[in-house]
Amino acid sequence: MSDGGSGDKIVNRVSEPQFAKTRKAVLLRVFGSMLVWFTIIGFTATAVAAWSWLTFTSAGPLAEKKIYEIPANLSRAEIALQLHDQGIISDARVFSAAAAVNAIRGGHLKAGEYEFAAGATMEEVLAMITSGHFLTYKVTIPEGWTSQMVVARLKEQTELDGDVKAIPAEGSILPETYVFRRGLTRQKMIEDMQAAQVKLLDGLWQKHAENSAIKTKQEAITLASIVEKETGVPEERPMVASVFLNRLRQNIRLQSDPTFIYGLVGGQGKLDRPITKADVDSDTPYNTYKIIGLPPGPIANPGKAALEAVLTPADTNYLYFVANGSGGHAFAATLEEHNANVKKWRDQQGLADSTDNVDAVPPEPVADPVPRKAKADPVPPEPVSDPIPPEPDTTVKPGDTVVINGKNVPIPILKKPKK
Repeated sequence: MSDGGSGDKIVNRVSEPQFAKTRKAVLLRVFGSMLVWFTIIGFTATAVAAWSWLTFTSAGPLAEKKIYEIPANLSRAEIALQLHDQGIISDARVFSAAAAVNAIRGGHLKAGEYEFAAGATMEEVLAMITSGHFLTYKVTIPEGWTSQMVVARLKEQTELDGDVKAIPAEGSILPETYVFRRGLTRQKMIEDMQAAQVKLLDGLWQKHAENSAIKTKQEAITLASIVEKETGVPEERPMVASVFLNRLRQNIRLQSDPTFIYGLVGGQGKLDRPITKADVDSDTPYNTYKIIGLPPGPIANPGKAALEAVLTPADTNYLYFVANGSGGHAFAATLEEHNANVKKWRDQQGLADSTDNVDAVPPEPVADPVPRKAKADPVPPEPVSDPIPPEPDTTVKPGDTVVINGKNVPIPILKKPKK
């Protein structure tokens, strides 16, 4: 713009817009505020994380160990609340959050019974529950127990549930120590024991000699149950098995006391009195003093060692054995050797002068009673009855006769050695 006279131009300047500066100032304030908030949030999150981790890894509230069962079909939050209510953890929210993070990595909470140690941290509790480190129990079935005795033991095990449908077949259970969790049914436990026996026998049968007197797996179980009841000395089992196998091959009666005892008492497993002549003469399918060959079935549940002894017996020509007075047995291949062993045992027992010579044997082995054993049957914790020499007024006396192949044969008397 110019004035009229001088010709000089007068220029009026207009101020530049302030929008850019204002926008920058606003952005700076916004970023500044956000930075402050992020700093506060970060600090708070860090503090919360640190507190949570400290709480998670610090000793828990339990003053002493505690057993608690976590029910099935509960959410993480519900499990956390139950653990908190039981005084096992100190903060349900921290535990639930940690469990959620752990689940992302594939670790899931497992229902079951657990034993939490005193002062267990939430970290330890979570690790235990995600690993399924359940509380377990043991039940031991001794070798030589009958199936009836096994069922009675399982009924006493309060950690098991349910009833057994029926007494399992004799000899179908493998005596062993079994580990289980609370809530397992007694029927399932029986089935597991039977499956273990089948698996074991299938493996051992591979060692079975084709020329053995034992032809079937059931016969092996039956004879093993007799071996189990005749001796509790591990190294003797193969020799005891060889005696019975030699008798079977020669068609000689087994004449085993535990067999006729089983015929009298069945699954009860023991005779709570001395053996009598009437017991030996009892007419049962299990009396191997009368029948030839094996009884109709097992008389107990044999263990692995007894089954191995029957399928891989010692190579002997033994036909007799009698207690040796020191917990084991003396074995013999001939009647003369056997009678000498009998006399030695009687001398040890202070019976040398007795006229009640129940251990004397007729010359022929067929139908000839094997001397009764004075041994302790080591089946824990409930011993099966020990065969005890009969009282003089109830047993076979010298001079009595036995019928052998239709003939009356007198029982000889062992003479007292001359001085």
